[in-house]
Amino acid sequence: MPQLIAPTARLHRQWLAARDDWGRGVHQDGSGLRPGDEVDTADGFAAYVRRLLRESDPEVPPVPGWVHCTYWWIVEGDEVLGTISLRHELTEALLDGGGHIGYGVRPAARRRGLASAALAEVLAYARKLGLDRVLLTCKVDNQGSRRVIEANGGVLEDVRDTAYGPVRRYWITLPG
Repeated sequence: MPQLIAPTARLHRQWLAARDDWGRGVHQDGSGLRPGDEVDTADGFAAYVRRLLRESDPEVPPVPGWVHCTYWWIVEGDEVLGTISLRHELTEALLDGGGHIGYGVRPAARRRGLASAALAEVLAYARKLGLDRVLLTCKVDNQGSRRVIEANGGVLEDVRDTAYGPVRRYWITLPG
């Protein structure tokens, strides 16, 4: 049964398999992977995992211009199926087009309900952080993500051109 786990260097080989399923150099929503990250070596991958864990720690100040963000990997056994992340607050840019939550499921694992289940679990975590509502966005042509957001209670606010391209912006009100 799939579950959400904190990033771990133990799954380096499995994470690389998921990355290769996406394609090298392809943006992976929710992964926290940045252009300067070197993930092919064990040391580089361990540094990437340490950064992800540090960014979620409220005791560690975020890098200027960034916000605290918690990352999870969607796994089944040791197979990495996808990623999901929750930004603890929004900057102006995130409010415009990035949102609180980003997620992605590797191509070979799509259409199994993984993103919907992961989002539902992360929404409960967001409520525990004290958030009353969260913003999610998706590209206007991403029908799969649109269905995931709407199935989890997303209400469309608008469609706008942003620094991320044209996006649909949804709010999900979290139950008290």
